[in-house]
Amino acid sequence: MCTDASALVEAIRSLAVRGAPLLGIAGAYGVALAAARGFDVAEAAGALEGARPTAVNLSVGVRRAETAYRAALAGSGDPTAAAVAALAAARALHREDAEASARMAAHGLTLLDELLPGGGHRILTHCNTGSLVSGGEGTAFAVALAAHRAGRLRRLWVDETRPLLQGARLTAWEAARAGMAYTLLTDNAAGSLFAAGEVDAVLIGADRIAADGSVANKVGSYPLAVLARYHHVPFIVVAPVTTVDPDTPDGASIEVEQRPGFEVTEVMAPQVPVAGPGGGVPVAPLGTQAYNPAFDVTPPELVTAIVTEEGAVSPVTADALAEVCARSRRAVAG
Repeated sequence: MCTDASALVEAIRSLAVRGAPLLGIAGAYGVALAAARGFDVAEAAGALEGARPTAVNLSVGVRRAETAYRAALAGSGDPTAAAVAALAAARALHREDAEASARMAAHGLTLLDELLPGGGHRILTHCNTGSLVSGGEGTAFAVALAAHRAGRLRRLWVDETRPLLQGARLTAWEAARAGMAYTLLTDNAAGSLFAAGEVDAVLIGADRIAADGSVANKVGSYPLAVLARYHHVPFIVVAPVTTVDPDTPDGASIEVEQRPGFEVTEVMAPQVPVAGPGGGVPVAPLGTQAYNPAFDVTPPELVTAIVTEEGAVSPVTADALAEVCARSRRAVAG
């Protein structure tokens, strides 16, 4: 349980709280928590916003709650009223994310049916994009779930998602809970799956989408995009409009978080007596250096479509993304 913003920051950094939409929601609630407990809101907001640099939703959620807090404080001079305003902003974001999830699922299913008429979809997904990372049923996973409920999902292929196994630990659990037909595979088995003609579409989420349509997502996403292009398989990104960052012009401008090396050199198994510094079983010689980016970036030309709550963007261009963002702003305003 997080009783202050610093505990929430640690939960975010350790990935106890993770996933772009949920990070935005958690960030907003973190600001509200700091305000309610009388802590320095600006300090808490800064710490929360910097907890993970790649996921733009975290910053969006923090700023939304902080803006509500500042506006209420300026208007009333009452810190209690300002804290209530911050909490209301967080709850509104939470509700909107759930609504966006349902709309993305509907738009995504429509797109799948257009691209792959006849149903029987065999979908490959990467990392975790379901209800564990969302105020609703998720992003990419929500689309697969909609296909399952409509009787049009033949198989969900679940990448294990090394090094922290979010696919194996989380997505497989969500698929099993939903009664979906699913199969877990090692990340490096995806190529042979494509070669065998067993993948009809790839569905992933996103942690940041640059203005030009470049997509930052869990490391391992870019190789799937390359495989999908070579094998003529649709590569679809599902993310709310809040994940589109117009202030990041292109993929090269996205800051990619570097994670601790022990996540690669050890296997998570804290219950095993022989454990390394990170709590897992060492699988590499002591002192081995590890390259461990949390994300990679897929260029827009490899993305078939980006599905948002405002509809699908295809082909993926800067102008098309800008129009979707403008449409979302108009919907909020009116």
